[in-house]
Amino acid sequence: MKNLSILFLLLIVVSCGTDQGNLTVNAHVKGLKKGMVYLQKIDDSLLVSLDSIKVNGNENFELHAQVDSPEIFYLVLNKHDKSYERIPFFAEAGLIDIKTTLKHFVVDADITGSKNQTLLDEYNVLNTRIKNARLDLIKENFEAAKAKDSIKIDSINKVDESLIKRKYLFTVNYAINHKDSEVAPYLALSEIYDANIKWLDTINVSLTPEVKASKYGKQLQSYIEDIKK
Repeated sequence: MKNLSILFLLLIVVSCGTDQGNLTVNAHVKGLKKGMVYLQKIDDSLLVSLDSIKVNGNENFELHAQVDSPEIFYLVLNKHDKSYERIPFFAEAGLIDIKTTLKHFVVDADITGSKNQTLLDEYNVLNTRIKNARLDLIKENFEAAKAKDSIKIDSINKVDESLIKRKYLFTVNYAINHKDSEVAPYLALSEIYDANIKWLDTINVSLTPEVKASKYGKQLQSYIEDIKK
């Protein structure tokens, strides 16, 4: 664990410049007295710090960065006990407000100011129902396995397959309905990357030119090309 902590510290080297960029994150963490807060993103599979601030008695603070196209950033809190918590959010140019609490840093996060984040939140609410249904099936499957009830297990597996297909279809439809937002290729890459290639293609061809040129739009195109090779 010590080595992992050292590695993480190496990854959060702060790269603050005089140019604040086109994104301002206005944050309020109720109950936060002391700690370091970082604004990060993943670049080439590594966490890169874009800005940071040392909090000392002020629950309100600002962080800044440059966003070339909307993508997932992280508001990272390094508490006084040296533990880390991360709030993922869809960053885009402009002002984004994040309000949360020290006690429930991730769960209490309320994020406003990002169109893509609003769409992602909406998707997550609907998708949670499917996730919860699958969790219930896992419990049922465990009990059926203990009872060695093969008929029940087969029945549960069929229901689970149906839920997976339902998730794929729901995600495809949601992405197509929001083809002019970067959340569309992001969901294809993060939620149904293992789906049938025809579904990923369906999302890809529906994207507007602007979204196709975005970070996730380019990644989706490249991902599909790699699968087809």
